[in-house]
Amino acid sequence: MTVASPQPRRRQPRSLQQASLLDAPQLLMRKFRGLTSSRTLTWLACVPIALCGLGLFNLAAHAADLPELTPAFLANNGFILICAALVIFMNAGFAMVEAGLCRQKNAVNILAKNLIVFALAATAYWFIGYKIMYNASWVIPGWFKFGGLFFDPTVTPEMVTEGKLVPSVDFLFQLAFAGTAATIVSGLVAERIKFGEFIIFSLVLCAILYPISGSWIWNVGEGWLNKLGFIDFAGCTVVHSFGAWAGLVGALLLGPRIGKFVNGKPQAIPGHNLAIATLGCLILWLGWYGFNPGSMLALNEQVPYIAVTTTLGGAGGGIAATLFSQFSGGKPDLTMTINGILAGLVGVTAGCDAYSMPAAWVIGFIAGILVVYSVAVIDKLGIDDPVGAFSVHGTCGIWGTMAVGLFNLNKGLFTGHGFSQLGLQIVGAVAVGLFSIITSWIVWSIIGAIFGGIRVSESEEIEGLDIGEHGMEAYPDFASAQ
Repeated sequence: MTVASPQPRRRQPRSLQQASLLDAPQLLMRKFRGLTSSRTLTWLACVPIALCGLGLFNLAAHAADLPELTPAFLANNGFILICAALVIFMNAGFAMVEAGLCRQKNAVNILAKNLIVFALAATAYWFIGYKIMYNASWVIPGWFKFGGLFFDPTVTPEMVTEGKLVPSVDFLFQLAFAGTAATIVSGLVAERIKFGEFIIFSLVLCAILYPISGSWIWNVGEGWLNKLGFIDFAGCTVVHSFGAWAGLVGALLLGPRIGKFVNGKPQAIPGHNLAIATLGCLILWLGWYGFNPGSMLALNEQVPYIAVTTTLGGAGGGIAATLFSQFSGGKPDLTMTINGILAGLVGVTAGCDAYSMPAAWVIGFIAGILVVYSVAVIDKLGIDDPVGAFSVHGTCGIWGTMAVGLFNLNKGLFTGHGFSQLGLQIVGAVAVGLFSIITSWIVWSIIGAIFGGIRVSESEEIEGLDIGEHGMEAYPDFASAQ
């Protein structure tokens, strides 16, 4: 009987360079841990199916037969695209101001929050937020609506001939504002918030909370505040006050940082890099030329005028904060100059299209005074606001909203048009403030209940969130001064 000799085992190649066409795929798969299991491969096989399903929501994205692009169409859409980029670039300014005014040991955490928050905003607002805020059927007329997911980017011939914004440009510009609202929250909860819990709150804010209250004001002809006649040209209430109230609730639930209050008295916790904070302020000032002039939603004769009133507001705020910080503290405070400029810019935002130039400067100057004393009041109330975010965006956001009822050339009290507009401005500010407070408290509380609180441990806070939350330092080659 003849016994067949066993076939020699084929030597397995050790590298892709030695592999044949038959062996290469298997060897490549081994390079990626976990890809050889059947369960993992099954999930990966679902990816093309999921992407295909996602594409079904955007079937309307096919371009229609369009006429020749008009100069007005190109100018308006090009202008708003640039403005959207400027507002998005403000995220760099917010990151620098917040990181610079906080301690070195938390710099990575702050930068990470400000960086990821726009990615979160873009995703959440694209997925559902934009459809809640605009272009959907009403569920509760004037208050809340839902009309599906994503948005239809189709460009129609009417948009071209009438010089209207295409949906993609409009979405990008509105998204930039949603991201700004979420970024304001970051400053109020800095140096003690858990990173993951902050991410979850930001997603909910950009997907649901901000779009609901924003639709009340900016959904022309449908939002209940818009119908009443409430005016918020570029977002004093929609963006700044809303974000400030949401962050304030988070700060209250978190409590103050360790060492901020000793025997009930506030203690100064200096920032670690005022050069970065100053650069951030200048970046934000630059970004405001997208924020306010871009809110015209067209390139017309008013845009340069709005840019000037915006500039005068920031200038007045910076001067006032510098002077009054010297009066109250004996020396001019750079951090107050920074916040004063931002306060003045916030102050003119609600009505920068309909203020006289002297009025814009006065409004900014008053905002600069308010921010100095608001920071002191917030401290006396036992609230820890590390960068003065509520004073800038909340206090001065409210002031800017009221200023419309006082200084608006067509409807203001001081321009001879009575108290009616001021009353409407009060109604709008209170309504949005209450909505932000109540809904934010609910969301923060649910997140805390699910994840065992929203604040890092005491030891992690003392060591610094850079190590505890991210395992890295912003300045590894320098000794930490905490």
